[in-house]
Amino acid sequence: MDLSNENVLHVRKDNQEFLQFKKLLKYSNVISHAYSLGTNKNYRTFKANKTPLSVGEYEKNLENYKDLCNANELNYKNIVKANQYHTDNIEIIKSVNESRIDTPNLSDGLITNKRKIVLATTNADCILFLMFDSKRKVISNIHSGWKGTLQRISVKAIEKMKEEFGSNPRDIIVCICPSIRKCHFEVDKDVYEMFYNEFKDLKECDEFIVKDEKREKWYIDTVLINKIILKQKGILEENIEDSGICSVCNNEKVHSYRKEGTEYGLSTAIISLK
Repeated sequence: MDLSNENVLHVRKDNQEFLQFKKLLKYSNVISHAYSLGTNKNYRTFKANKTPLSVGEYEKNLENYKDLCNANELNYKNIVKANQYHTDNIEIIKSVNESRIDTPNLSDGLITNKRKIVLATTNADCILFLMFDSKRKVISNIHSGWKGTLQRISVKAIEKMKEEFGSNPRDIIVCICPSIRKCHFEVDKDVYEMFYNEFKDLKECDEFIVKDEKREKWYIDTVLINKIILKQKGILEENIEDSGICSVCNNEKVHSYRKEGTEYGLSTAIISLK
């Protein structure tokens, strides 16, 4: 099963399978990136730790990323991972912590302009955004579940890149990794009302929220919502590259909580400045 399309390449290298975005590959002399494929459950969730990990735990967590990083000529010991508690918190990463891979504070987004640091996020239906400012040489890796979309974390990442590094939104490339899509993101009235109240002023509201009248269910297109609010923030339409891949429809290669249930695995997105 090959997931390549007009925006992404399905790469097989060193017994690893991963996606790469064609727009980011144009800057392969500056950045490395990948989105892991395969449902062998190599990439498990890492809970936030209030205290540094023991040496054994730290090494075990790092090992999850070793093969994917090696296949992309990255040092897996430079991994920094958002701990992903469905917040809208975004951290500026200035160095690697040698006693832990996840951030000490609750965060769902990471930004850096430092070379060699590998920013990581994981998902099993949620959206992951890989962002790159080609002029300022700044990268970002953002986790946005449906709660993150309601909090507009993707837009807040753009704002933080602008505030901290002087990024111009017109220079930022935003890549959207595989995630649950409108075809499978079915919600009840309580979640529908949250989305409607937050985004009802967008003229495209009828496009990204559709009701199943017979079953009193709603289908929400969180990817489209993010595209709209990112463009409002100044991101150029041609700089938004969507994998177009639904995690549920393509569960043979992409992890999905809705498909796998409580024993779900996690896919991983990484990005680094060389």
